[in-house]
Amino acid sequence: MTVSPDPSSLIQQTTLTELEARLGDLKATAQRTGADLSAVTLPLQAQIEAHRAHIGAATTPVLPMSRWERVQLARAPGRPTALDYVELLATDFTELHGDRAYGDDLALIGGPARWQGRPVMLLLQQKGRDTKGKIKRRFGMSNPEGYRKAIRLMDLAEKCGLPIICLIDTPGAYPGIAAEERGQGWAIAESIQRMVRLRVPAVCAVIGEGGSGGALAVGVGNRVLIMENAWYSVISPEACASIIWKDSSKAPEAAEALKLTAPDLLELGIVEEVIAEPPGGAHLDPAASAGFLGEAVSRHLSELALLSAEELLKQRGERFRALGAFLEG
Repeated sequence: MTVSPDPSSLIQQTTLTELEARLGDLKATAQRTGADLSAVTLPLQAQIEAHRAHIGAATTPVLPMSRWERVQLARAPGRPTALDYVELLATDFTELHGDRAYGDDLALIGGPARWQGRPVMLLLQQKGRDTKGKIKRRFGMSNPEGYRKAIRLMDLAEKCGLPIICLIDTPGAYPGIAAEERGQGWAIAESIQRMVRLRVPAVCAVIGEGGSGGALAVGVGNRVLIMENAWYSVISPEACASIIWKDSSKAPEAAEALKLTAPDLLELGIVEEVIAEPPGGAHLDPAASAGFLGEAVSRHLSELALLSAEELLKQRGERFRALGAFLEG
């Protein structure tokens, strides 16, 4: 007996094929003309991946995303912020304010909470959910008082025996003159130094952008994780292009050279794990994305809980000393 194919499945398959053909044409046009069509191609690629997951069928492979497209996806409107993940994964979060020296910083927030039932100290780089919120929080770029507040919370976590979870999402530390006058570089260095010496477990996860010392200041964890479509680098692609080529429009080329995406970082040993995102990106299904993040962070915390304070110190130090490669002669 011949079984007729499901008409709805055929319609979905046809739609998917058409979308893939359109994406291929757009990418070919972008490559031929040099135009930046990411504003069109990224949502289209997300739609294709969602279709593929929905019908669960093998189709013509989608062209792999470039590193620059990954960077754009990390900045996609609606991508979950640190506070979005806290609302989905944590309870009893109590935000603590101020650095006890100058003032409060709204780009780096934190306090005690229960992460899936586990008592922890949270350090969160918060970009803001809308235009007003992003301006208020300076797009997640901290002033020195933000890093000094982080140090204060690290001290408190160590005193109370709380493991630390850091959610990283910043293009970098705030570059304003006032920030430099108040010791931006010094504050970042002190935060890195304090984190190296923590005697409690620390798990860091890059959930969006991880730029420069602004991210590393709260990124010295026993384990460093990264979301599938996040990036982590010593410099943003735009800033790199401005320095190397004196032309920020060459950011896509800079992104390729920097190797800043999650697969690159896993291969280089910069991160321990890449956390999967829903098809099309975290912004299409924040709840599912939160589930992946929560499971990964909790699993690593459970593993680190078996280590003594001395073992945590040794492991963290050895981890960061082992990063990088060089040639002699």
